[in-house]
This record gives sequence, structure tokens and C-alpha cells, in this order.
Amino acid sequence: MERLQKVIANAGITSRRKAEQLIIDGRVRVNHQIVKELGTKVSFQDIVEVDDIPIEKQTKSHTFLFYKPRGVISSVKDEKDRKTVTSFFEDFDYRLYPVGRLDYDTSGLILMTNDGDLANGLMHPRNKVDKVYVAKIAGFLTKDEIRQLQKGVVIDGKKTSPAKVKVISSDSKKKTSIVRLTIHEGRNHQVKNMFKAVGHPVDKLSREQYAFLDQTSLVSGKYRELSRQEVAQLKELIVK
Repeated sequence: MERLQKVIANAGITSRRKAEQLIIDGRVRVNHQIVKELGTKVSFQDIVEVDDIPIEKQTKSHTFLFYKPRGVISSVKDEKDRKTVTSFFEDFDYRLYPVGRLDYDTSGLILMTNDGDLANGLMHPRNKVDKVYVAKIAGFLTKDEIRQLQKGVVIDGKKTSPAKVKVISSDSKKKTSIVRLTIHEGRNHQVKNMFKAVGHPVDKLSREQYAFLDQTSLVSGKYRELSRQEVAQLKELIVK
């Protein structure tokens, strides 16, 4: 007999802590009955379902690189019934979850996986996994503003970690610039808030690289499954 949350986590659906929340939220059934008791134990003979999908259909790990379009929510469900990243994977017979988030109006690369340990490892701040964004901003960055972004700016009372900044181009007529920003943090609206902190609101934003993975061969709304080698490389980025 094993604790229910451990069985769910071992199936690669999500982390044990998030599995506990799934149970509390009433999204887990044992033998077709909703179970909300965290101390519940189950055996291999019991039928365990998460969101009405038996976990035995989710035991093999899958990780996809997905090019999220603008106007799509980076979550499993949305209270406003807007399109979510999981809606692009509805025909699969296993559940996938987004690794972190991209804003509703931000396009670009996001990982989708049913490997809870991989997801949590990649999102943990200590592992400092680089994400590369390209932003169209208002105005032109000065050398001092670039240095501020590189050293870190204060957002909500907390300084951001050092970033890499490169101005790709500037449009003197439209008074806009295209800037590449590399960070490893994942705070809410971080890229937009960083540029806002130095006086340059973001007009358009896209994530073009996640760790060593880039958007080559992908267009908006499309995805590809990562190879075993790519998954192994991602796991090498995670501190044990």
C-alpha cells in the first residue's frame, strides 16, 4: 500500500506536493470515487484517476517543446474559458502540464510534460535555467539603462538577478527598439516589469529559447516531442 499522492507523483503526472493539491481539489478518484483525504493509501489493484484519466495511461514520461501563440493561457484550465496550452494536446491519451508560464499576450517556447520531477527541477530557482526573450520596447535603451538591467533592477522590493542584454535593432521613426534579454528567473511578468523599471514599456514579447532549445522548425501553435538525448540534457541542468 502506498500513499495516494506518492502513487500519482511516481506516475510522472506531477510533483508530490502538487498531487496533494489535486486530491484536495477533488480531481482524483479511487475506484471511481472522489477522494480528498491526503492519508489515503492505495494498492496496485486500485483504479486511480486524475481528471478522469487513469494514471496507468500516464506512466511513460513525455516532454514536448511547444510554440505558444499569443492569446493562449499557460495553464490546464481557465476560469474565463479561454484557450489553454493543454487544448493543443487534447487528442493524447495522457495528460501534459506546462513547465512554468508565459503571459497570455506573450508568444514563444514553453515545455509541456508529464514528468513532475523534471518540471519542478527546471522551475527551481537554484538551477538557473536560462530563458531568452525578444522584446519590442518603446524608446531606446541608454548605456546606463542596459547596465541597470545587466546588474538587476528592483521589482516589488526585490532585486532581479543579473541579465544578459543585447539591442538587436532600433527604429528612429517609430521610436522603438528590439532587445534580446536572457534571464533565469521566472517571476510574474518579470521581463515586462524589468523594462518598465527602466522606463521602456514592452509592446510585444516572445520567448525564443529555453535552455539550449530554440524555435528552429517550430511555428506558432506547433510542437515537437523532445528526444531522449534532449531530455537527458535538461536533466543535467537540474541540481540533485
